[in-house]
Amino acid sequence: MNIKQFSRSLKSALSRLAIPALAVLAVSSHAAQPLKIGYSDWPGWVAWQVAIDKGWLKEAGVNVDFEWFDYSASMDALSAGKIDADLMTNGDTLVTGAAGGKSIMIMLTDYSDGNDMIVGKPGLNSLKDLKGKKVAVEEGLVEHLLLLDGLKKMGMKESDVTLVNAKTNEMPQVLASGDIAAVGAWQPVAGQAMKALPGSRPLFTSAREPGLIYDVLAVNPASAEQHRAEWLKVLKVWDRVVHYINDPKTQPDAVRIMAARVGISPKAYLPLLRGTKLLDLNAGRKIFVKGQGFNSLYGSSKVADDFNVANNVYKTHQDIDSYIDPSFINSK
Repeated sequence: MNIKQFSRSLKSALSRLAIPALAVLAVSSHAAQPLKIGYSDWPGWVAWQVAIDKGWLKEAGVNVDFEWFDYSASMDALSAGKIDADLMTNGDTLVTGAAGGKSIMIMLTDYSDGNDMIVGKPGLNSLKDLKGKKVAVEEGLVEHLLLLDGLKKMGMKESDVTLVNAKTNEMPQVLASGDIAAVGAWQPVAGQAMKALPGSRPLFTSAREPGLIYDVLAVNPASAEQHRAEWLKVLKVWDRVVHYINDPKTQPDAVRIMAARVGISPKAYLPLLRGTKLLDLNAGRKIFVKGQGFNSLYGSSKVADDFNVANNVYKTHQDIDSYIDPSFINSK
């Protein structure tokens, strides 16, 4: 074999070797893409910061990027396919799905246990005092649902008050000015509203109806199917997070981490955490069972669906079962 033949033979061999090598690199690059999860300023979601700061996700062998959003922007990002999953309420999962951004709920993080509230101006003591007055809520969102639930408990109807539509993050300014008697907001916005108008107070909170507002990890169906093993690892990390936060020995460290994420003191953050009932996997499994009431994710989501249709958030009732996949949380 002369030098030219040898050179041609070597090039041919290298070319044959390069094809599978490039394929391996392509597969490795694809496999290395992290799962992208949107999270925002709610204690049950800020809780993930504990796992992020402590490196528990990498320790569990799963590559995850958590991306911080304003809440509504996180839902838009999920609908647009910019993230694989989002942390949102069960009712809002139906809203994004009805608009074309379908996702499936595979895990619960918590339910609101007082952090969602209707805040009244000084001198008002109960929802009954709102009769004939103006109440600001972000129509179609969870505080609107909370208000209707509270009015029903008081023997009142939505028509007994005048609804004023306003953005949730604007409620401190709305309550402090104008002729609005009360506003609906979740923490920390609710606390900001009470601070902006001294003497204002909660007239009704989500502690009166546990399970009215569940918070979930909602995942793009394609990602859930293609990365099932990774999502199962994410769920196990959540279990570790809940136990770390709830353990009196480690809770101060957890609260420090969570407070730092949102830029307030641990002392100020602790009451916000206490208004959120964190759910480990065992507690979540009990709620992923089909039922009619608020003790079931299915039952709670049906209430949210009825509310959404009645208030023209979307026109057609959603197939609740298609939004919930209990196989992840029930996987051992």
